[in-house]
Amino acid sequence: MKNNRLAIFLLAGLLAAGASAQEWPSRPVRVIVPAPAGSSLDVIARTLADRLRVIWKQPVVIETKAGAGGLIGMDTVAKAPHDGYTLGIGFNGPIAFGPYMYRRMPYAPSRDLVPIVLTTSQPNVLAVQESNPANTLPEFVDWARKQGSKFSYASVGAGSSSHLTMELLRSVTKMEAVHVPYSGSPPAGLSLAAGDTQALFTVAPALLPLIQGHRVKLIAVTSATRSELMKDLPTVAEAGYAGFESLAWNGFFTAAGTPPEVVQRINADVNAVLREPAVRELLANQALVAGGGSPEEFKAFIDSEARKWGAIIAKVGIRLDQ
Repeated sequence: MKNNRLAIFLLAGLLAAGASAQEWPSRPVRVIVPAPAGSSLDVIARTLADRLRVIWKQPVVIETKAGAGGLIGMDTVAKAPHDGYTLGIGFNGPIAFGPYMYRRMPYAPSRDLVPIVLTTSQPNVLAVQESNPANTLPEFVDWARKQGSKFSYASVGAGSSSHLTMELLRSVTKMEAVHVPYSGSPPAGLSLAAGDTQALFTVAPALLPLIQGHRVKLIAVTSATRSELMKDLPTVAEAGYAGFESLAWNGFFTAAGTPPEVVQRINADVNAVLREPAVRELLANQALVAGGGSPEEFKAFIDSEARKWGAIIAKVGIRLDQ
């Protein structure tokens, strides 16, 4: 009798799990963007939401919650009901870098958030002033070493991918440098163009007006292979630093405890959207590489990124909550 009751209980659980995935979503889904309206992250979220609302037959509401390097937005996701109706499009900073940079975070990414799927990635590019004598990465490294402590570089913010990418390059080239953080790509790019700083790692679209105006030029790209949109630009790896790769990436997350079948449903639908030629073209026009893959693959990628950049953060001694 007990065995029969146990079998019925287990069967009911399996049926309920299947039903929850089939019934989801039965109401609007909100996507938290931990960055300002109009940002690259916001554009990515809206591009995907436009297709997901068709698949889900429900509104997909975008909410921008910028601040504290993405912590505010992702904390909202972490503390939301674990039902899959609140998603967040997280990125390097509040997911992989944060635990190493902050003594205290309002959430623990590995405990409180479930990775669903990698949405996009994008390499950084190394930019210098147009008048800089260096035209290749080896020439740039030689030039920078000769500047000694006079060499300074801009970043789009302390603890950003822009900042950490230069620190990674410094660690493999033994360059001296003074870090000058700015609030975003526009002021960082302008400081480089004006000669206030001598180098900058950031994403290529942010520098397009300065490149077109012949105020800055690109030296290298940080992807493992050359970018389809910048085929003439060598990678840092092929310029002599094997294995060098630095990507600005993002992906969908939801609150820990969300039923696995709901996570798998969201993963499958986002993967389907990311395979659409029109979506891939829209992303490629912004120099973004469409992601995809399973939740397990995304988690393994995050763990790898955290180990890699955690070591750089510890070596440099970056702390943002002092």
